[in-house]
Amino acid sequence: MTREPTALPRGNLDFTEFAAREDEDLDLLTGALLIARDARPSLDFAGVEAKLDALSSPLEALSLERLSDQAEALALELSERYGLSGNKADYYDPDNSFIDQVLERRVGIPISLSLVYVEVAQRAGFRASGIGFPGHFLVRLDGEAEHLILDPFAGGRVLDQRDLEARLDQVGWPRKVLQQGLLDPSPLRLILARMLTNLRSIYLKRGELPRLLVVLDRLVALIPASKEALRDRGILNAELGAPEAARADLNEYLERWPNADDGEAVRRVLNRLGKLNTRDLN
Repeated sequence: MTREPTALPRGNLDFTEFAAREDEDLDLLTGALLIARDARPSLDFAGVEAKLDALSSPLEALSLERLSDQAEALALELSERYGLSGNKADYYDPDNSFIDQVLERRVGIPISLSLVYVEVAQRAGFRASGIGFPGHFLVRLDGEAEHLILDPFAGGRVLDQRDLEARLDQVGWPRKVLQQGLLDPSPLRLILARMLTNLRSIYLKRGELPRLLVVLDRLVALIPASKEALRDRGILNAELGAPEAARADLNEYLERWPNADDGEAVRRVLNRLGKLNTRDLN
């Protein structure tokens, strides 16, 4: 299945330029590649796309129409033949979030495995999309009048109503949300934000603050309305010894959300930054 070319070669695209696009102009693979490039600046964008094309070719040749056949073929090709699986042994390895590493190592987490499934399925002519299910990202395959939900982390298993209800029970969500749009395809911007949020948690836990700062930069660009990302970036800049950047973020935070619950705490950080700046004058 031939893809329309992006406005710029993916490898030459800046994340901020990408994030500024209208939602309908976003491309999931491009966003995922740009996120992965932050960890490996020499990332071979074309190589990743070629691998996805190669994985989709056998599926496209089958010309499958029934959803159950599409789901079975996807699981067979990606999970059994190619060997994609969930990285249960090292779930919080940041490489699990990067599509190039997922394809190379053949392990990942629910959202990155789902990304591979969606990209391969779409190339094969299937109607596939990502589902931001609570606590565990999933894939949706659509037909003319029905859909199936797949779990790539579980080898591409098709989930029925009882499976989905049980998963909601595990995370403390009411079952009724299944009828309230929970299984609708997730907007691409929110999928990318979820990938970045995973990395934010990982880098924070590992104490990798420079990498955390890059992730927060990406979140602020991708979701300008994210007050938490802007605030956290300001506080992190203060910790990393960048007071001007910290003040800019925290002042903007207070201007945009003057009644924020943590406003007083943010003002205290700004006061400390002001005092530090005064002492540095000579």
